[in-house]
Amino acid sequence: MSDGEVRLERDGAVARVTFDRPQARNAMTWKMYQELADICGQLREDKTVRAAVFRGTGGKAFIAGTDISQFQKFTSGEDGIGYERKMEAFLEGLETLPIPTLAVIEGYAVGGGLAIAACCDLRIAIPGSRFGVPIARTLGNCMSMKNCARLVAALGPAVAKRMLLLGDMLSVDEARGLGFVMDVVAPEALDARVGEITERLTHNAPITMRVSKEAIRRSLKALAIEGEDLVRETYGSEDFREGVSAFVNKRTPEWKNR
Repeated sequence: MSDGEVRLERDGAVARVTFDRPQARNAMTWKMYQELADICGQLREDKTVRAAVFRGTGGKAFIAGTDISQFQKFTSGEDGIGYERKMEAFLEGLETLPIPTLAVIEGYAVGGGLAIAACCDLRIAIPGSRFGVPIARTLGNCMSMKNCARLVAALGPAVAKRMLLLGDMLSVDEARGLGFVMDVVAPEALDARVGEITERLTHNAPITMRVSKEAIRRSLKALAIEGEDLVRETYGSEDFREGVSAFVNKRTPEWKNR
């Protein structure tokens, strides 16, 4: 299966970033994460870009998480620590962009895909889109403390617990009711709505938007606390290795609580 790609295109003052691996519902490979990081680096330096749109291909998913096959090489909790640190660097690169960002969600935004959507400033979605982190039912891994803080900030602690303990997937209507999704738009009207939003963003005061973004980010940063011991315990467990094996082999995991 292709490693996929993340592409950057320009449409005047608007950058369009595309996650392109539709045969795997745009599940992110290391190559794609690195391309995303490189693109964020370019956008950070380009003063002519006034807004950025992030979108998956295929119409079935924004991003359906991280490619699980990559986890088969993990052998200890330290691998999990390294993975989460690497992931956080990618996410912070997106979250700290000095321009407003819009995630356009068509279908699933799961796991790492939900984290990427949460790092964007605004989100719109089509009917039927779903949001979740079903790791308690699938891999048996965990989120980093910073990602947990993002989830709590975006959806509240009660909904975060539903996602992380029950493995619930939120409907697009629930996500809109919580304010996580700004608009639910019919597929045929999606491009026009993206155009309306980016038109407004490119004409607003760039310094005001940049400073406002950073002020909000700094206020939320206080939610994140140390938690590498939790990551190490989870990724070093037999249950995590069982979860990965079960997922790759398309069977139900047998949890042993060790």
